[in-house]
Amino acid sequence: MSFKGLEPIVYGGREVWPLIEGGKGVSATNHASSGAWAAAGGIGTVSAVNADSYDAEGKIVPQLYHQLTRVERHQQLVRYAIDGAVEQVRRAHEMSGGQGAININVLWEMGGAQEVLEGVLEQTAGLVTGVTCGAGMPYKLSEIAARHKVNYLPIISSGRAFRALWKRSYSKVPELLGAVVYEDPWLAGGHNGLSNAEDPLKPEDPFPRVKALRDVMRVEGISDEVPIIMAGGVWFLREWDDWIGNPELGRIAFQFGTRPLLTEESPIPQGWKDALRELVPGDVLLHRFSPTGFYSSAVRTPFLRMLEARSERQIPYSRVAAGEHTVQLDVGVRGKNFWVTPQDRERARTWVLQGYTEALKTPDDTVVFVEPEERAMIRQDQTDCMGCLSHCSFSSWKDHDDFTTGRLADPRSFCIQKTLQDIAHGGPIENNLMFAGHAAYRFRQDPFYSNNFTPTVKQLVDRILTGD
Repeated sequence: MSFKGLEPIVYGGREVWPLIEGGKGVSATNHASSGAWAAAGGIGTVSAVNADSYDAEGKIVPQLYHQLTRVERHQQLVRYAIDGAVEQVRRAHEMSGGQGAININVLWEMGGAQEVLEGVLEQTAGLVTGVTCGAGMPYKLSEIAARHKVNYLPIISSGRAFRALWKRSYSKVPELLGAVVYEDPWLAGGHNGLSNAEDPLKPEDPFPRVKALRDVMRVEGISDEVPIIMAGGVWFLREWDDWIGNPELGRIAFQFGTRPLLTEESPIPQGWKDALRELVPGDVLLHRFSPTGFYSSAVRTPFLRMLEARSERQIPYSRVAAGEHTVQLDVGVRGKNFWVTPQDRERARTWVLQGYTEALKTPDDTVVFVEPEERAMIRQDQTDCMGCLSHCSFSSWKDHDDFTTGRLADPRSFCIQKTLQDIAHGGPIENNLMFAGHAAYRFRQDPFYSNNFTPTVKQLVDRILTGD
C-alpha cells in the first residue's frame, strides 16, 4: 500500500514508483545509493559529475592532475569523468536486480559536459533509462538523448525556461521527454536556477509555479501523463497531499535529494552524516559564492562563513579620483591608482591591523582583504585549475575557444572541484562546501531518525510510501 493511492508511473517501459533519487554532484550519489533506490522500485540517479573509478582491488582511484597545462588537466578530468560514471552505472544496474530504473545526472555547466555525456552513454547502452540535466540551459540534451535512445529530463525552475528549451530544440524530440524536473530555487540543495527577476530572500509558493509549467506543457501539446517532478523541500508525501492526483497539475512525481544522504548505502562519509542530524532551521544558506555564477544552497559550515566574511571585507575603488573616491588606499595594495572613500580607507586600515594584510582585486572594481596564507591558497587553487566548469569565475577558465572567460579571476569564490572531492572522500566538513536542501534540519525533528537510526534505502523508500 502507498500513501493516498500514489500510483506507479510507466517509465522506460516498466512500472516504477514516482519517487526519484536526486543525483548529487561529486560522489555524493553513487552506484550503491542509486542501485538500491532502483531495487526498491524507484528511479535511482547516478551522479555523472566526476564519479569515482576503482582499481583492481576495488579501492577508489584518486583523481590527481600532474599535467602542466589547464587544457591537459581538463582532458584528464573528462577521462576520469567518463570512466567513473560508466563504472558507477554498471554497478548500479547490477545492484538494481532489474527493478526500477537508473538515470544519470550531469550539470550542463560542468566542463566538457557534452563530451562526458556522449562518452558515458556510448558505453552504457541498455543500462541507462534517462538523463537529468540542469545548471544551465541544456538545449542539446534532446539530440544527445535521441542519438543514444534514452529519455531526457531537463531540470528547470520556471515554465518560462522550459518554454525556451522546448521551442529551441526539445519539440523536435517530443517522444523521449521522460519528465520535467521542477527544481524549486528556494528549497533545493546545490545549484539553483534563481533568475534575476526573483528575490533570493522572498520564496514563492511552488504550486502556482508548477501549475504555470504544466500550462506551458499543455499549450505545447505535451500529455499530462508526462510527469512533472517536484524537487526541493520534499520530505513527507502527506505534505503534498493536494498535489497527488490533482487535475490542475497532471501527473506528479517527487524527487528526494537530501533524505537519501542519511542512509546505509549513501556514500558520503560518516562525519557528514552525523552533521546532518544536528542542523537547525537557518543552517542552510542560499548564496552566490559558487564559481558557476549560479545561486546555490549549502550548509553554513565554517568554510561558507569564511567566504561570507571575506566578501564583507570588500571595498570599491576607482583608478582616478572621482566622486566620493577622494583618497588613495595606502594599505594592502601596490601602486597608487586605488582611490577610495575616506571611510573605506579607515575600514581597510582596521582590517590590516587584524591581519588581513593582502588586498586582491575582483572583476567588479573592488578589493577584498585576506590573510597572507589565504592569499597563497587562493592563488595556488587558481593555478591548479583542472577545468571542471564550462565557465569558472574563480580561475577565469572556459572549456572552449581560447580557454579564458576574459575576466579577472575572482578571489571571492573558490575551487569547487577541490572542496567537493575533499568532503566526499572524508575531508573535514568545517573546511569544505557541504551541499544540502533547505529541509535538512528535519533530520533532527523526524522521529524516524531518533536514537541515531540510519535506514537502508529500502527502509527509507518504504517509509516515504506511507506518507512519512
